[in-house]
Amino acid sequence: MNKKIVVIGSSNIDLFMKVKNIPKPGETIIGGEIYKSFGGKGANQAVAAARTIADVTFIGSIGNDADGTSVLNNLLNEGIDVSKVEQKTNKPTGMALIFVDQFGENSIAVSSGANSCLTENDIINDTCVIKNADIVLVQLEIPINTVKTALKIANDNNVKVILNPAPALTIEEELYSYVSIIAPNIHEAESLTGIKIKSKNDALTASKILIEKGVNNVIITNGVHGVYICSEDEIEFVPSYPVKTTDTTGAGDVFIGVLASSIAKGYEISESVKYANAAAAISVTRRGAQNSAPTISEINSFLLDQNDNKFFIHINGVENEKN
Repeated sequence: MNKKIVVIGSSNIDLFMKVKNIPKPGETIIGGEIYKSFGGKGANQAVAAARTIADVTFIGSIGNDADGTSVLNNLLNEGIDVSKVEQKTNKPTGMALIFVDQFGENSIAVSSGANSCLTENDIINDTCVIKNADIVLVQLEIPINTVKTALKIANDNNVKVILNPAPALTIEEELYSYVSIIAPNIHEAESLTGIKIKSKNDALTASKILIEKGVNNVIITNGVHGVYICSEDEIEFVPSYPVKTTDTTGAGDVFIGVLASSIAKGYEISESVKYANAAAAISVTRRGAQNSAPTISEINSFLLDQNDNKFFIHINGVENEKN
């Protein structure tokens, strides 16, 4: 039986524009193709986990509008339990406007919309779902008091919590003690600790600060430069896989979702990070956020193509290998 992952977070409609260069303040440019996709950190991570054969329930808030219906149907099509998604009448479904440049880098502005209406009471009403989860995965694109309530309920019921502290916000000291694994990127880690991460020693210093606050494990991502895994007294560096980048949008969310899925299956953190790195590498070769999330078969095939078959996620107890 698959372990249960409850993802609590945001869902958006993403509107993309391809541009040669991200416009500077006051600059008007002529852009290229415009396209829509499904996004939001919470929904992105839920889809990434579901595509790697995880049992996922999504808790979030959407508008009672056409975009909300599209978001809901998309999550259903991914096999995600959406019975705890709230439809709000006073706010539209969240939307993100995204520029993607010729190198695949992006610039994003988010209108939270209904994501801002996910309340503490909504989470309290979902206590039974949270306490029966194996992992609760949360980000910071929903109100911070809602996050706090979710983390506390999970902690009170001995449920493992993975916190992706994105976007970077100030976090109450109390919240750290509820978190099993915190997974910021280097910029978010700097925001939380004041340590600018340029080296392994910097990552270890920042991680020790977070561990002293009560977190058990720290995973700091640095894009193409790899990932630092830190516990109280040791650090491990896991390199990224080199690929040609098309669009980095959602790559961090793919990493987190696949990380949670792998850990839920019982794999060690270092193994799970390696697998999540492969998933993120695949995702940046594709455009969009949820569109870019790979399946288990695609990840395993990628690892074989990289001559790196030391670790596979198993499907129904059998390694899925490339034919």
